[in-house]
Amino acid sequence: MAPTNNDMRLEYITLIASIVLGFGYLFAAVNAATRQRGMAWNAGNREGEEPLKGAAFRLHQAFGNFRETFPFFAAAILMAGAANRFSTLSAWGTQLYFWARLAYLPLYGFGIRYLRSAAWLVSVAGIFLIIAATLL
Repeated sequence: MAPTNNDMRLEYITLIASIVLGFGYLFAAVNAATRQRGMAWNAGNREGEEPLKGAAFRLHQAFGNFRETFPFFAAAILMAGAANRFSTLSAWGTQLYFWARLAYLPLYGFGIRYLRSAAWLVSVAGIFLIIAATLL
């Protein structure tokens, strides 16, 4: 029997929320770049792009950083689920990852250095908690 929505694990719900968050990163980066470069750039083939600066550059970098960590997060969740190893540890890991990544976007966008780095470290710690839950 297929699981109902009530049967969906927190880890999978957080994975879905993180996918939506990834689109938030994408939209923030593209919106800022379009404000800087103009609608013709957005609709064009993007040849001869002028370098981004300020918040547009930072949001672009933040989105790139999200794309670097998300595959590890998704793989960790899917492996824990496949191994039937969801636990309190994996639930904590998913929550740490999601909330830290949510905080990371405005922290990077506004150029808040050390808190941004701390948020990144917390998100990576969340991934390692999910891996630990899978292995233990």
